[in-house]
Amino acid sequence: MNSQNHEPKSPSRDTTGAWIKILAQYRQPRFGRSVFELVVTAVPFAAFWAGACIFIMQGSWLGALLVLPAAAFLLRLFMIQHDCGHGSFFARRRLDTWTGRIIGVLTLTPYDYWRRTHAEHHASAGNLDERGVGDIATLTVDEYYALSPVRRLGYRFYRHPVVMFGIGPVWVFLLKQRLPIGMMRAEFLPWVSTMATNLAIALVAALTIWFVGLVPFLLVHLPVVLLAGAAGVWLFYVQHQFEETHWSKADDWQFPKAALHGASHYDLPLVLRWLTGNIGVHHIHHLASRIPYYRLPEVLRAHPELAGIGRITLWESFGCVRLALWDERRGRLVSFREARKLLVHQ
Repeated sequence: MNSQNHEPKSPSRDTTGAWIKILAQYRQPRFGRSVFELVVTAVPFAAFWAGACIFIMQGSWLGALLVLPAAAFLLRLFMIQHDCGHGSFFARRRLDTWTGRIIGVLTLTPYDYWRRTHAEHHASAGNLDERGVGDIATLTVDEYYALSPVRRLGYRFYRHPVVMFGIGPVWVFLLKQRLPIGMMRAEFLPWVSTMATNLAIALVAALTIWFVGLVPFLLVHLPVVLLAGAAGVWLFYVQHQFEETHWSKADDWQFPKAALHGASHYDLPLVLRWLTGNIGVHHIHHLASRIPYYRLPEVLRAHPELAGIGRITLWESFGCVRLALWDERRGRLVSFREARKLLVHQ
C-alpha cells in the first residue's frame, strides 16, 4: 500500500512562494462532504431559530438561550458563504454562486458585493499602500501622530472594543451592506446583488412575520444576526490584528509572504474550530484560498511546520484588542500606550 501519498517535501520558511504549489493539491473539494457540511449547518440553524421563536411566542426564557446556538450556526453558514465566494465549496461556479446568494439572505450579506470586496482584501492584505477595501482600518504610528487631535480621537473611538465589536456589526450588517458602499461607481453587479438581496430579505422577513408575528421575529433574528456578526468581526480582527502580523510598502510587498505571515493561525478549541469552519487556519487560507475549509486541518496534519506560523491561542487573542497601530520601525503592531512611549523616547 502507498501510505505516503508521494507528497512533496515541505520547503523552508524562507521559500514561502513554494507553498503555493504544494498547497494546490488540497484545492479539490469533495462534493458529498460539501453537501454534508451544508446540511449539518443549515438544519441545526433552522431548528434552533424555530425553537427560539416558539419559546418566545410562549413567553419562555428558553427562547433567549436558543438564540446563542442559532447565532453559532448562522456564523458557520457565513463560513460556507465565504468558501462559495472563493469558489472552493463545490468548485462549480453556478452552484457556489447560488448557494452563496441564498445564504446571503440569512446573513444579510449581499453575496456578489461581498465577494468583490473580499477579493480585494485578499489581493492587497498586508500592503500599506493599498489599505481601505475589506480591511479593518489600521494606521501606522507616524500616520496617527500626523493627524489632528480630533481625528486622532476619531481613530481611537473606531478602535475601541465597544465600537469595533458592538456598534460595528450593527453598522455593517444592518446598514452598510444595504448599499454597495465603496463601489458606488463600480460595475453594475454590486448594485444588482445588493438590491436583490435586500428584496429577498424583505420578502423572507415579511413571510416569517406573517407566520410568527413581528415581535418574535425581531427578538430572535436581530440578536442572532448581531451575535453572529460580532463573532465574525472578532474572528476577522484576530486573523490580521495580531502583534507579529506582516505589513510592508508596495515596493517590498510580496503576496506569499504577506499571506503566510500577515494572517494568523487562530488555534481554537475543537468545538469552536468546527463552528467557525476552520477559518482560524487563516494563514493557509490566504495563501491558498481555493482550499475548502474542511480540508484545512488536513493541510496542518500533513505539514505540521505550518501550525506554528502566526499561532495565537484563544487566551492570547484577547490581548490583540489593545493593538491599534503598525510600528514600521519595529515591524509589529503596538498599542496606543506603546506608541506614546516610542514617541517620548525618539
